Amino acid sequence: MTSVFETQKTIREILLKVLDHYSLEQLNKIPDGFKNNLIWNIGHCIASQQILVYKLSGLPMHVTDEFIGKYSKGTKPEADVLQEEADEIREMLIKTLQQTENDYKNNVFVNYNPYRTSMGFDLTNVQEALNFVSYHEGIHTGIIMSIGKFV
Repeated sequence: MTSVFETQKTIREILLKVLDHYSLEQLNKIPDGFKNNLIWNIGHCIASQQILVYKLSGLPMHVTDEFIGKYSKGTKPEADVLQEEADEIREMLIKTLQQTENDYKNNVFVNYNPYRTSMGFDLTNVQEALNFVSYHEGIHTGIIMSIGKFV
């Protein structure tokens, strides 16, 4: 499982660089032809990871319900993110992954509620969920790179 966490760390480092590279205005801009923006995609990666790994394991998530409601699947940006929230997202990128890796090493994930993703992946345990999270965050990193060309 070490390689899964290494992959996710690399993805999260890329997302941190996006937060550093773009202004708050650029992070919030939704280019023509897109449904969301850079900051929403980053927040969505965090929210999805928490749902797929913690919620489906029957464990408390490490983000607020408000955060989940704002960045989960099927949502879109309703208002610009302020700098304070962008800073919180930056912190969550690091802390949520560290917490997940620690919890995994400490065998916190015992149960898992099977789930079929909208893409047709069947997740039956936390290992499969973590593998899917890497795939999912990779997809959104690609979307982020595309949006970045237009902001």
